[in-house]
Amino acid sequence: MADQGVDLSGLPKEVRDHLAELDLELSEGDITQKGYEKKRAKLLAPYVPQMSPGVELSLPDVQLSPGHSADPSPEGPEGPGPSSASRHHRSHRSGGARDDRYRSDIHTEAVQAALAKHKEEKMALPMPTKRRSAFVQSPVDNGTPPDTSSASEDEGSLRRQAALSAALAQSLQSPDYWINRSVQSSSTSSSASSTLSHGEAKTQPQTQPPTTSALADILAITRIESVPPDVTSSTPQERGSRLDLPPSAAAVRGMSRGQSRCSMLDTADGVPVNSRVSTKIQQLLNTLKRPKRPPLSEFFLDDSEEIVEVPQPDPNTPRPEGRQIIPVKGEPLGVVSNWPPALQAALARWGATQAKSPALTALDITGKPLYTLTYGKLWSRSLKLAYTLLNKLGTKSEPVLKPGDRVALVYPNSDPAMFWVAFYGCLLAEVIPVPIEVPLSRQDAGSQQIGFLLGSCGVSLALTSEVCLKGLPKTPNGEIVQFKGWPRMKWVVTDTKYLTKPSKDWQPHIPTANTDTAYIEYKASKEGTVMGVAVSKVSLLTHCQALTQACNYCEGETLVNVLDCKKDMGLWHGVLTSVMNRIHTITVPYAVMKACPMSWVQRVHIHKARVALVKCRDLHWAMMAHRDQRDTNLSSIRMLIVADGANPWSVSSCDAFLNVFQSHGLKPEVICPCASSPEALTVAIRRPGARGAPLPARAILSMGGLSHGVIRVNTEDKNSALTVQDVGHVMPGALMCIVKPDGPPQLCKTDEIGEIVLNSRAGGTMYYGLPGVTKNTFEVIPVNQAGAPIGEIPFTRTGLLGFVGPGSLVFVVGKNEGLLTVSGRRHNADDLVATALAVEPVKTVYRGRIAVFSVTVFYDERIVIVAEQRPDASEEDSFQWMSRVLQAIDSIHQVGLYCLALVPANTLPKTPLGGIHVSETKQNFLEGNLHPCNILLCPHTCVTNLPKPRQKQPVGVGPASIMVGNLVAGKRIAQATGRELGVVEDEGLVRKLAKWPAVMHQFLSEALQWRAQTDPEHVLYVLLNAKGVAVCTATCVQLHKRAEKITSALLERGGLNTGDNVVLLYPPGIDLIAAFYGCLYAGVIPVTVRPPHPQNLAATLPTVRMIIDVSKAACILTTQPLMRILRSREAAASVNIKTWPTIIDTDDLPRRRPPQIYKPPTAEMLAYLDFSVSTTGMLTGVKMSHAATSTLCRSIKLQCELYSSRQIAICLDPYCGLGFVLWCLSSVYSGHQSILIPPLELEGALPLWLSTLSQYKIRDTFCSYSVMELCTKGLGMQTEILKARGVNLSCVRSCVVIAEERPRLTLTQSFSKLFKDLGLSPRAVSTAFGSRVNLAICLQGTSGPDPSTVYVDMKSLRHDRVRLVERGAPQSLPLMESGTILPGVRVIIVNPETRGPLGDSHLGEIWVNSPHSASGYYTIYGEESLQADHFNTRLSFGEPQTLWARTGYLGFVKRTELLDASGDRHDALFVVGYLDETLELRGLRYHPIDIETSVSRAHRSIAESAVFTWTNLLVVVAELAGSEQEALDLVPLVTNVVLEEHHLIVGVVVVVDPGVIPINSRGEKQRMHLRDSFLADQLDPIYVAYNM
Repeated sequence: MADQGVDLSGLPKEVRDHLAELDLELSEGDITQKGYEKKRAKLLAPYVPQMSPGVELSLPDVQLSPGHSADPSPEGPEGPGPSSASRHHRSHRSGGARDDRYRSDIHTEAVQAALAKHKEEKMALPMPTKRRSAFVQSPVDNGTPPDTSSASEDEGSLRRQAALSAALAQSLQSPDYWINRSVQSSSTSSSASSTLSHGEAKTQPQTQPPTTSALADILAITRIESVPPDVTSSTPQERGSRLDLPPSAAAVRGMSRGQSRCSMLDTADGVPVNSRVSTKIQQLLNTLKRPKRPPLSEFFLDDSEEIVEVPQPDPNTPRPEGRQIIPVKGEPLGVVSNWPPALQAALARWGATQAKSPALTALDITGKPLYTLTYGKLWSRSLKLAYTLLNKLGTKSEPVLKPGDRVALVYPNSDPAMFWVAFYGCLLAEVIPVPIEVPLSRQDAGSQQIGFLLGSCGVSLALTSEVCLKGLPKTPNGEIVQFKGWPRMKWVVTDTKYLTKPSKDWQPHIPTANTDTAYIEYKASKEGTVMGVAVSKVSLLTHCQALTQACNYCEGETLVNVLDCKKDMGLWHGVLTSVMNRIHTITVPYAVMKACPMSWVQRVHIHKARVALVKCRDLHWAMMAHRDQRDTNLSSIRMLIVADGANPWSVSSCDAFLNVFQSHGLKPEVICPCASSPEALTVAIRRPGARGAPLPARAILSMGGLSHGVIRVNTEDKNSALTVQDVGHVMPGALMCIVKPDGPPQLCKTDEIGEIVLNSRAGGTMYYGLPGVTKNTFEVIPVNQAGAPIGEIPFTRTGLLGFVGPGSLVFVVGKNEGLLTVSGRRHNADDLVATALAVEPVKTVYRGRIAVFSVTVFYDERIVIVAEQRPDASEEDSFQWMSRVLQAIDSIHQVGLYCLALVPANTLPKTPLGGIHVSETKQNFLEGNLHPCNILLCPHTCVTNLPKPRQKQPVGVGPASIMVGNLVAGKRIAQATGRELGVVEDEGLVRKLAKWPAVMHQFLSEALQWRAQTDPEHVLYVLLNAKGVAVCTATCVQLHKRAEKITSALLERGGLNTGDNVVLLYPPGIDLIAAFYGCLYAGVIPVTVRPPHPQNLAATLPTVRMIIDVSKAACILTTQPLMRILRSREAAASVNIKTWPTIIDTDDLPRRRPPQIYKPPTAEMLAYLDFSVSTTGMLTGVKMSHAATSTLCRSIKLQCELYSSRQIAICLDPYCGLGFVLWCLSSVYSGHQSILIPPLELEGALPLWLSTLSQYKIRDTFCSYSVMELCTKGLGMQTEILKARGVNLSCVRSCVVIAEERPRLTLTQSFSKLFKDLGLSPRAVSTAFGSRVNLAICLQGTSGPDPSTVYVDMKSLRHDRVRLVERGAPQSLPLMESGTILPGVRVIIVNPETRGPLGDSHLGEIWVNSPHSASGYYTIYGEESLQADHFNTRLSFGEPQTLWARTGYLGFVKRTELLDASGDRHDALFVVGYLDETLELRGLRYHPIDIETSVSRAHRSIAESAVFTWTNLLVVVAELAGSEQEALDLVPLVTNVVLEEHHLIVGVVVVVDPGVIPINSRGEKQRMHLRDSFLADQLDPIYVAYNM
């Protein structure tokens, strides 16, 4: 607040100009909030009165947040506060937890420093809120101190201090005060109010001098005094006045369109008052003020292909500067005279000459030796197996196996001897072994991919042990289950007792090693596909020779192997090379390590082993457990091979291990990291150093450089450094290059990171059965800068990323499969894991169970981290850990995380050896099957490639602009007209033709009387019940007489004057119709109102009360049951029942005739009022005159060709709009018979409507979307049953959906398709369109062309332009015409801002001119301006004399190729959406329904969704139809789909129960009600996620 104490007016002019310029830059978004503060402070510095030296001048948007005491000294008076605990990480941990495998102290320090740096500029992030029941862990943990933030922005600092002291007073009460409160309070608010973000010790509010929770809340709202424009929002809109009405119907129409409907919770200037949700969103907005990291290349091209650009390259990006790399040669592979011609020959030799020599010792689960297999036994058993496989399976003429066939080896790690015998047995039989993991269940992680491997290798036989076979999952009848994705398998047990001794004359065939495949090793790709790498016999032999030379193996040595012996280093050293050199191998399986982590160290000590084969994890586990062992001695080891020495955390593991065990005789030079890959086998290995020789140097690289693929020694910031150790020299006999990882294999420069490629006789030869993928991996010829190949020799891609350092040492910095490329920069998944785990995760997550992967969303990769949360971690801990991981990764790697998810313990898919199955985790994430218990999405910070927001150009209005528009686009003005209404002049002719009195053109009351005289017995109405039985009918004369009874009751009991309003409260039926005409006869104005729902009075009665109050009704006509409800005790709970107007029940009225029937003096007088709640929650009543009413009926009569002999069926709510007109008025006017089906009856008897259509052979029917949806969902599967019952819909020629919205194309199409089997013509279904100002604008009639469907480009639509595209084009939206325009109606498309007519390639407001438009609003305030604006408004140019009514809907007109009745080309009107509901985001116009369609597609459990905006944040509410554990799965999927399809970032995702989104009687979503309930915290959501 740099300007405190500065009188701005007294500053020199140039300073004031500079300040004005700065303000402008900020408002235009050219400068970030922080930059603005900085520059402003600098400008004002000379003029600020000098303050005491300790006070900082400017506090740019400081957010204090819990855990960082406001005390300026680093530690408060009580000594180290909670903040210091996080600053100094704990240096020691209990030895109990052994999953601490990625520990790196260097890294931890870096992370702590980065976090400490963040503390200065800390943001308070809103915590997500979760319903108690959903994932309750302990009832009290979730409670949080009450929110005390209600200070609004502009009420100076006095208010703030008062609020602070009040907050302190409140929080300094004992903590049980709020614990008790939270337990009693409602389920959401108890957990929802938590806004603590990164606090740690929350239990003792007394120890922190100011209570930071309250502080954070208050500071989150009270920002800088001179409130700068909110960079996240567009122009503030002025607010309309608003009635404080019950939530069921939010406000009476009384404000002009385009004004924002602000929520009831806002104070005058839009600052929320004491609402939990609002505080959080306010915090979220503050968080968003941080400038985004990469520079935005902001641009926007109107109407052109608007695909997002990659941010422009930064000129300071480091670029490689070295010369082109020269291939590195390994030492020559020496030739030793006694090397065997094939590996089997070595086994045969040792089996014969050294039969007693031990080959393999296996351990039991306690780590004690279980048995030892000698070379003699190994040879004889392998021989038996080979003989059995070739001769004893199948018959002599048809053997099951032939040499060259592939066989799966399924043995557990704990049974190495069986595996060894099976492997060598296969080699001797010349069948090809494919070792795989033991499948544990039908649905194993990755089981389908293993199936793919077996399929691509053509495996149909599996070898296994008896014990293993017993453990496999079985079907009820004892067969082994068919594993997901596997081919059919035969299982063969290889225990010795089942093998046959070979006959004397049988000898195995042992040829000299050739290029035939010897074995197949499986490997999983980044996407999770499992492929088999084939290793030929000669590669197998050469690899063993190269390893023997590199590791200097001698005959008879002892080797301890902790690795998996089925693949990789464990197989190459521990099974193959060891047999070649007659080594004694001691295997320590994973299960033993878990039970006794020191077991391998003990084995080395006991057997004086010379070589040990381990992973970093084993080093770590041994270190954690070594305290129990005093007397171990490791001096015998000459080589400690670290198989994952290429990982970023291997350095610290090796160092720490050496640190602990050097005192136990471990020599520093024996630690030998190595690098390997499934394709190239061993790539490089460090040879043991000479005693006392200096250890190889480490490379300390800059992370920033690495992310650009460049090697730079880190000098500037030790926090963002990566320390890597070399993995020694390239293997003997191999040639190595470094090439670019993507694109053509171009050689890298010496200071560039690339993929290591290797040429060697000792590598894999192909992916078995996959020739296409093989070529790109095994036959790569590197090219130079010019693109010319550097030679003929093919290289193999290893999938390792690295470089060659000084002295030809190889350094590996990552793997291709862990590579995440975000905005052109490369990050390594392992590095991110290491950083995340350096954030003191002890309390929150398990160290070894974390997966990092990227998903592609909106043209870039986005990083996702998934970890398993400890069961005892509280919400608060988890959220805090997540926020700190975000900051650490942001600081150290300069990359934003897209999503961080924590899942319950033991729910991530595991690989068989206990690691996390990353590709399966990613698939679960994308399919919504991850079921996280905590999730944090940060799209605002990491999505930096959105197109620039569109700036609206000011529109100049004038006749020229329409001319220019015409010339440029070559289009016509968008308007359309229905056919003529027909001439009324020639009365004689009309009367003769139809016995049709002239008065009928004016008054419906006279029409009924005329019908009662001329055709008394003609049945006008038939009302059906749920069984389809006609419970009530009305002929013309019956209806007339019932109306008369009601008229006399009104005149006698009502004490009414002509023109008074009377409310009709009836269930759908004939009583309603009679009451309506009774009112017309009495000269009073009827107002139809939907009766309250007896089971839900609290929600429905206030609306009734409100309409009665707003319409100033003098009397209520109703039935006896409803009258009882109105006066009941239940009703009194929600409204004041003492002040009802006179209530007349019309059930048993005496037969009386009124003295006279009222005849209005002119047709312009009011006939009735039509009240309806719009989707935005506005209650509006419109006035319908007698003239408009009868013209409307005439228009419908002409359009649908209605006359006395016709029958129509109506299944609609009869209370407002076109539904009311069809139910009550149309039959009396046109004389046709209406069969009335109350929609409520369908809930009990779904087929009622369709069977009625069939039974009465109805040609024309009218329904609502809710009825159509009921039938589609409820009867869609039962068409066969209906057909059997004889339901036949071939009679229906038009089925019209009455609506005031965009046609729901998917619903109407599903309905047509489903009931096509019942004979429904695909052309029958169509829609109507009406609005408040004109109840019926379009209605598909009998004549006129079928409704047409067009596909428009959604991107253009957001710019209010209409661009037609082909079906199936990307980003296309299908729209159906809303029915043919009614006779006498004209529509024109108008720009709602300038009020000028538009061309037909534009989206604009639909204006209508018609004799049946309503004559105005009936509102509490006589808002004349509004009447003029909506009902009698003129175009700003073009045709200024015509009066138009504004519908408030956006749409467009397209001239189609079809011809209308008069033979002209037909103009179709397409309705796109309600103007008041559109969302203006990023300068573009969005229609909620489009976003909702995408959201509903995102996950199978989303039943319904609704979107609205609040302070420029997009809020998505999704109803969850599945189980509550799926709630958090929806959050990333919803965010992804909206970002992908609409280029918008969702701010808040709210997951609620089904049925929470309010829907009105027409089946339209009430989004504004939903918004109000959300802001008032009344939704009881399952989960609320605030996306950062």
